[in-house]
Amino acid sequence: MPESKGRDKPTYTPPRIANRPTQQPNPRWYAPVMVTLMVLGLLWVATYYISGVHQYPVPQIGRWNLGAGFALMMAGFLMTTRWR
Repeated sequence: MPESKGRDKPTYTPPRIANRPTQQPNPRWYAPVMVTLMVLGLLWVATYYISGVHQYPVPQIGRWNLGAGFALMMAGFLMTTRWR
């Protein structure tokens, strides 16, 4: 029995996305601020631990110095997720 010819299917072309936002590079200040926040947080926590009686960097807040240092480091780390 003879075989019939198959039909040619048109090639698939994906739909165009007209309003697709293009990702812009970060401003020049972004990377230095990111690194500075992480280093500043590290120095804050290290200063707190090195001072034996925990009187530095801010004696009035006591153990919250650790929270302040880790908050600075976390802010720098969160900036790394948006870095392009």
